[in-house]
Amino acid sequence: MGTYGLVEAAGPVLDALGDPTRRAILETLRRGGPSSVSALAERIPVSRPAISQHLKVLGAVGLVDHESRGTRNIYRVDRTGLDELRDWLDQFWSDALDAYADHIRRTEVEHADVRRAEAEHADVRHAERTDERGSEAGQADEPAGEHRRMDERRGEAGHADDVLRPGKR
Repeated sequence: MGTYGLVEAAGPVLDALGDPTRRAILETLRRGGPSSVSALAERIPVSRPAISQHLKVLGAVGLVDHESRGTRNIYRVDRTGLDELRDWLDQFWSDALDAYADHIRRTEVEHADVRRAEAEHADVRHAERTDERGSEAGQADEPAGEHRRMDERRGEAGHADDVLRPGKR
């Protein structure tokens, strides 16, 4: 295959399907099953020679096949002719799925970052609340702390009675 790969292989099939009469013939064969040129000409408003020419084009790209039954040819859809077209079209599906997978990965990373930031913010808020509670508890304990300091000062200076009445204990 050349520079364009699968598009070159699918090109003739796309060209053949570019004609609305050929698409109508292929669709008639797909829905109605194998048919002769005469039966197709009855269902599609085109002459038998025109149907025959369109069937040649469809056959050349592998979209229809035929078998001889006496003096008539019976045409049917040949799905192998669609393989190149399907391979080419599947690239678009693969590209779309790859893009979707990339989007999911990016979204998961973004959500993980947001969850991490929220967790850090919650930790900070918790620490702040804990500090506030500690400060409040410290204020509530302050009178008791103050009494302890007074007791310690008394111990250094002696008992209050000793201070008032030196020499007596």
